[in-house]
Amino acid sequence: MSFLKKLFGLSSASDAPAAQNAGKSVDYNGYTIRATPYMEGGQYQLCGVISKEVDGVLKEHRFVRADRMTSLDDISEMALAKGRQMIDQQGGRIFK
Repeated sequence: MSFLKKLFGLSSASDAPAAQNAGKSVDYNGYTIRATPYMEGGQYQLCGVISKEVDGVLKEHRFVRADRMTSLDDISEMALAKGRQMIDQQGGRIFK
């Protein structure tokens, strides 16, 4: 039965891994980086959100990269590292 659910996209939320709630986050140079990997093709896809409050408004930049891993912890750490790199390279321009 689970094969048919997957085939027709009828899987329930309990069937999917809780990758959306990986929730690892770090504050870095006034920004908050949050890892939000998701399951894709049997592996976790690197994904994250960089946020910062600017003039009283919360700005967010979401990023997805091609990197995939089987370990949720490893891909979350990689997402945080990628977020740090993006902040170092782009700074405030990241929200434009």
